[in-house]
Amino acid sequence: MKIIIRPAKPHEAKALSDLSMRSKRSNGYDDSFMDACSEELTITENQLSSGEYWVADAGAICGCVNLSPDKTDKTTGEINTFFIDLEWQRKGIGRLLWAKILEQAEQTGLSKLTLDADPFAVPFYEALGFEIVGENPSGSIPGRVLPRMSFSLNVQPAD
Repeated sequence: MKIIIRPAKPHEAKALSDLSMRSKRSNGYDDSFMDACSEELTITENQLSSGEYWVADAGAICGCVNLSPDKTDKTTGEINTFFIDLEWQRKGIGRLLWAKILEQAEQTGLSKLTLDADPFAVPFYEALGFEIVGENPSGSIPGRVLPRMSFSLNVQPAD
């Protein structure tokens, strides 16, 4: 089956929010944890209008990713969303979305990508080349910390 990586469309916000929740829940989190994460994992039409979200489409959406420029450091991009639908995990969807992120980072001149990882996703991000550089408080769960990860891009000097 052919998989297309394309910009997300604003009307897909609910489908992407649902995918994010299903993917997160697959790590074994209970209902109270998921309720606490619900607002943070909700993707809005306004967010999708920014053009910073991409989906993997195989006739249905099977994954999504977001890359936003850092508000204070224009050479850094922040990955805020990176989820693969359960049925599509371990089938190369993450690598396809990662290739799109790298392409976007190169086009916008980024030299570093950062993210706060779910602890269960750390091995995936390490396989992509990310390194743990610290930790940040969870945006949803008081007292919980998340691994802060960073990826350095090969930046060519300007002519």
